[in-house]
Parts: sequence; structure tokens; C-alpha cells
Amino acid sequence: MKLSLSWIRDYVAIPENMDLKKLAYDLTMSTVEVEDVEYLADRFEHMVVGVIEEIQAHPNADKLRVCKVDIGGEVKEIVCGGINLRVGMRVAVSCPGAIVRWHGEGEPVVIKNSKLRGVESFGMICASDEIGLGDLFPASREAEILDLSAFEVPAGTPLAQALDMDDVLLEIDNKSMTNRPDLWGHYGIAREIGALYDLPLTQIEPYAPDGQAEFKVEILDPDRCPRYIGVEMSGVEVKASPYRMRNRIWKAGMRPINALVDITNYAMLATGNPTHAFDADHITDRITVRPAAEGEVLALLNGKELKLCEDDLVIADAKEPVALAGVMGGSKDSILPDTKRVILEVANFESTGIRRTALRYDNRTEASSRYEKAIDPERCGQALSLCLQYFRELYPELKITGYCDRYVKKPDRAEIDVNLTWLAKRLGKELANDVIRRKLELLGFDVAIDGDNMHVTAPSWRSTGDISMKDDVMEEVARMYGYDHFEATEFTTTFTGSINQKDQDLLRHIKEYLAIRCGMQEVYTYPWMSDVFVDALLPGREGVLKLSTPPAPDLSCIRSSLLPNLCEAVVKNERYFNDFSLFEEAQVFFDGNYSSPYDESESLPQQSRHIGGAFASSKKDITELFREAKGALAYMPRYTHMESFTFRKEEKPAWADDVVWLNVFLGEERIGDMGLLAKKISMECGVKNLSVMLFELDATKLVPLKSRTNRFAHLAEYPETDYDISMLFEPDATWTDIYDAILGKKKASALLKEAAFVDEYRGKQVPAGKKSVTIRLTIGSEEKTLTSQEIEAAAEQVMKKLRKAMGAELRTQ
Repeated sequence: MKLSLSWIRDYVAIPENMDLKKLAYDLTMSTVEVEDVEYLADRFEHMVVGVIEEIQAHPNADKLRVCKVDIGGEVKEIVCGGINLRVGMRVAVSCPGAIVRWHGEGEPVVIKNSKLRGVESFGMICASDEIGLGDLFPASREAEILDLSAFEVPAGTPLAQALDMDDVLLEIDNKSMTNRPDLWGHYGIAREIGALYDLPLTQIEPYAPDGQAEFKVEILDPDRCPRYIGVEMSGVEVKASPYRMRNRIWKAGMRPINALVDITNYAMLATGNPTHAFDADHITDRITVRPAAEGEVLALLNGKELKLCEDDLVIADAKEPVALAGVMGGSKDSILPDTKRVILEVANFESTGIRRTALRYDNRTEASSRYEKAIDPERCGQALSLCLQYFRELYPELKITGYCDRYVKKPDRAEIDVNLTWLAKRLGKELANDVIRRKLELLGFDVAIDGDNMHVTAPSWRSTGDISMKDDVMEEVARMYGYDHFEATEFTTTFTGSINQKDQDLLRHIKEYLAIRCGMQEVYTYPWMSDVFVDALLPGREGVLKLSTPPAPDLSCIRSSLLPNLCEAVVKNERYFNDFSLFEEAQVFFDGNYSSPYDESESLPQQSRHIGGAFASSKKDITELFREAKGALAYMPRYTHMESFTFRKEEKPAWADDVVWLNVFLGEERIGDMGLLAKKISMECGVKNLSVMLFELDATKLVPLKSRTNRFAHLAEYPETDYDISMLFEPDATWTDIYDAILGKKKASALLKEAAFVDEYRGKQVPAGKKSVTIRLTIGSEEKTLTSQEIEAAAEQVMKKLRKAMGAELRTQ
């Protein structure tokens, strides 16, 4: 938001010699973030008002003219192609050193003396868009020069002085005042500056109706429209507003249009309360504020035609909607070129509904940006007063033919009790009661102190949700006293337990393991899910939370699983890679209320942290991809120092292949799943040529070990031998069972060090109903180098154990 310092000075007498850098600093430290302080005159440096004394044809160009221009004490020749040049015309002259944009386009250029078609030219006679004033002085034709003849100033007057541009613009970061709707206007900032420096604030006197006929206004939903003021007026017409008004509207970043519209925008920029004017001849009978009918159509001023829903609030006459309440007026009933009578709207609307409507139709406006912050209804009186003041000034024949102020729901002022001992403790400094009282009263608070209790009543403009508890009052005292006036204090604390956060360390270790040891790429996705992936991967939408104002219609679901977004990431990466792996660690949400750990009265959705991953490849076969994914999970407990989990099949995930899947268990509790993305679901997601293995674990169920379980072991002093055996097993035999038989409670051989899975084969050389498993045995002794006979004997003991325990047979082919 841009603010004009000269406009702010209408309401508070800021000393002329005030250091503006200090003003910006004080506002930033106490109220809102001032992003920039611009001295507007700097834009027009080396620019002056010139008076054309003579115009001659250019000897070498039909469309150019050679003008003799008085720029103050001297006459210069300037070559110009303007189509509206005339003798005696006041023009904007950019002298050498000025910065302009040729024809209002491209990069800025520095003006220099030059020759144009053989004729020396001093500087440049400018069109409005060439010096950044296209919105303030719109040209009606191409190559039209800015005509400043209405500004009766001597030749040579600096352009900034002639056009009242000798001003300072404060650029405020909108995010820093999201919770301060009272600051969305010059008057609100002026009030804050007045409080900061104890300067008197000029009051905007309320409008006092004087026996006008009642104008018909109906409010059918008082909760969404607490107040609506309608004023019917005649004796107006469409004309240009005074330059001072147009200039201020332009400085604030808006475009002047005509007097009737500019008055409403000026009042909004001054007070922060939007206003609107309708053509009264196109309003039938009355104004009604009501919910829209489902499917009702409204054409807006910006050309959009909306099909409304029942959640929208509209302004309607007896026939149809004429405006989208709090957002934008309709094209049929707003100010038209032949308007002679108007209905002025000054209203207050409930913030949440306006925000939903503006987002639903992607139609955020200056009005909706203010209404959605929750403006207090009392401000309507200020906006009405300013509007009628300017209507009377610009239209001496004005007659008010109807008036109605429907104030159906007056807000309560927030009342809060604050314990002064608590306040001093929280501030870290004890302030005198008179100091506290004065700081709050400067902000418009009513303060009553009784012993150790302070009863505070917030003003209406701060009672819209901004001030609601004692901590808010403490913040007001602290910022007005000045944060930099509080000294740093030391404090003593006692730690009664370990400060090691094993759960947080575990999450970091898992991410490092997946990224470094497993070579996976970490991704960060949005907390919402696309409907396409939700419907494809989740068993249903039961328990899935929805956003009230989603970023897009198909992105309304909040993630209850990481897999939909991981699959979307796979689809996006398939365009560039054919072999990759991704993982994400993030929070998921479920529809189930539980109390906030900070405030028992606050109900929140269930939340949990999950870890998910995707292995995608068009090169690897499914077996290799499965082993890669399972290996990453199987080794995770060892490398991250947490309790081990096991794999078994109990319940197939909805998204998984019928065969290639496993559940992950910690003890007897299921904490996750892994498996191959089913072909049908893969196609629904848009995966074209990749096989995708997915896994997801509930990270909150993982248990970090209290200490490391690693044990130091010497490297083998005597050589160890790898010995491969291939044996036939039943098809349902698992590697876990085979491993336990070899190295379980009783090892098959004292010389056996380790057993590792090498391969599994089913084919022509294997009998029907069997599978061949190749196992690599590591055999060695800590006392000597083994002979080949001893190695063979150890291997034979392993095979004998497998025959007895699992009915295995030695593969002979």
C-alpha cells in the first residue's frame, strides 16, 4: 500500500523538519513495516515546465516540428513529433540528465542533447506516459503531448513543483498489517503517527442527516451486512474531478476515472472503508442486501460474467443483482456516461464471506482487500462524511433526495482486564501507571486502574478481533513505549532432564540416510492434494479434511497421506528422468478433533508426521526395484539407531499391486506399507513408462534407541571365504525364514559368519512348484586359515540344517 505524506498531514500535523527516515523506522518498529520511502520529486529531476513560443516545420522530416521553447530565462530549440503542439502551450520538458521511457515503453533512458534529422535538439518535449504520468493524464490519441496549459505557472518551474509532486510516498508491506484493518487508509496511519508522537488528530465530523426522505434499504442477512448506508442524490454529472483529488488517487496507486467514481475511491483511500456509487436511474424501487440465488448471473464492471452461488452476498434492486457485495459493482448499474442521479453505498460486510467470494471468482479488488480484513462498522460514518463533503464541493446543485442508515448489528467494544503485576513481569520492566494509561489512551483505549487491576476498553476500530486478550494489551504498551527501550535481562533456569531430542534427531538421521546412503532426492510438496491423485491412491475421502478456500477447485483436500503428492512429483519428473527416487518428510492431517497442547479450548485436526518415498524406473525390472525399496527400509533402523521393524503381509494397500506389497510392523503395530503401484492406478495418475515402488511410514511411531547399539569388532585376522549354494525351496518360503534357519538361535556351523541373499530363480531348470534360492555363505575362523575340506564341511552343515528345517533340496542343475 502506498501512502502520501502530504495527505497524511491533512489529519495530523507532522513537523516539517521531521527526519523521515526516523518516521519510517519508528513506524516499522511499532506498527507496520515501511518497505520504502520515496521522494516523489526525484522522478522528475531535470524536468521543467516550458512554454512554446514558435513552431517551425522540420526541414528533413514531415512528421517532426522544430519548437522554440521558453524553459525559464532562455529559449531552446527542441525537435518534437507531437500532433497537438501549439504556440503558447505549456509542456513538460525533459532537460539533459532527465530519465524517461520512449513512448512509455522499454527501459528508462537518460536524455542528452542530440541531432534529429540534422537539427540540434535540446532535451525532449514529453507525452504523459513517457514520464510515468499516463494514468494521471491519459492521452486520447497516439503521439499526443502532455498539455499543461491549465497549470498557470511560469516557464522554468520545476515539473514536480508545478504538478504537486513534491511529496513523499511511504510504501507499506501489506502483510505486516493483515490484522490491522484500521490502518488500511491514510486516516488510520495518521492516527497511529499521532499516537506515536503525541500529536493531535483532526477529527472527521460525522454526517448529520437533515430530514431527507427515507431511501428503501433491506438487509436480509444481518450477520453478513451489519450496516448499510444508502444516499440518493440528484444534480450530478460525469466530469473530471479536481486535479488535487486525481493527483492523490494516482499517488496511492489507483487510476483516476471521473468525479463520481473518484469521490468514492478517494473516501476509501482516506478512511479505509470502501464506498460505491450506482446510477439511480437503473435501480428499481429499492436496495436489498441478500444472498444470491443458486445460478443467478451478474456481469461485473471488469467484463466478467459470474454464475453465482448461495454463499455469495449481492446488492440487488427489486429485479436483479446489481453488485457483488464488497467486491465489485455490476456493469449495468454503476456509473454510466449519462448518469444524472446516483445512489451512494457506504456499507460494512462480514470479512470471511467477502474473502471466500473474492477467491472463488479470482476477483480480488481494492474493496475486497479491505473488507476481508474485518473493518469496523463505525467507520462507515467517516467515509459517508467525506463523500458528501466532496459531492457538495464538486456539485453545487446537488440535492439529497433519500437517505437510509440500516445499522442492524452494532459491535461490542472489546473489554479486557489486565493484572499490572503480570504486565510488569511479561514486559520485563515496571512502568508507571500513568505512563501505561497515557500510551493506551493515545491509541483510543479507555483505561480504568483499580489497585493491581487495569480494565481496558478497546476502541471500535481495534475491536474487530485484533484486541481480544490481555497479551494484546501488553503488546500495545510495549510497542508504544518502544521495543528498543527494553534492556536485555539475564534469567536463570534449571534443566531437570536431558535436552537431547531423540525423536527430532531420528527424523534428521532418517532424512540423511535416505539422501546420502540411498541416493534419494528430498522433495517438498504443498499441504493440499490434487483430486486426480486423491481418487487414484486413497481408498476414499472419509477422514480427509477440506480447505474452505482452496487455491484451485481441484485442490481442496488437505493431505492425509504423502503418496498422492509423491506420485504427482513422479509424473512431473518422468518428463526429464527415467530412473530416480524421491522422498518427503512432512505433516499429514486427519479429520478428528483433539485439544491444542497450548490452549485446551482450541480444537485442532489430528496431525502426524509421515515419511514417504518413491522409487521409479523404466530400466530396472520389478524384482530389482522391489529389492531396492525394501533394502532402503530394511537397513534404515541399523543406520539411524532406532528399534527394528519387520515386514509381513496382512492387508494390501488400496494403491498396491496384487502381489508385490508388504506391511511394515513395529512389534505388533502396523506403522506403514510398501509396494508396487498398481498398473491401473499408475495409468490414472498419468505415469506413462515407469514402474513405481512406494512406501510410507508413520514417523511418530518410530522409536529411537536411547544409546548406540554398535559394537566394535576387529577385522578378520585370517582370510574368510564366500561360498555360494543354490537350493530348492517351496514357493512360499521367505528369506526371513531361511536366514533364521541358518543363523537363528543355533547356528548351522560354528565357522559360519554371515549369510546373504543372492538371487531367486524360477524356470525350466527348476522343478514345478519349487523355486531356487542362491545363498552366499561367509565362512572363516578366528584361529587359523581354513582348508578347503573344512570350508566344504561348514557349507554341508548349512545345507543339512536347511533340509531338516525347511525341506530344502540341493539344486543339481
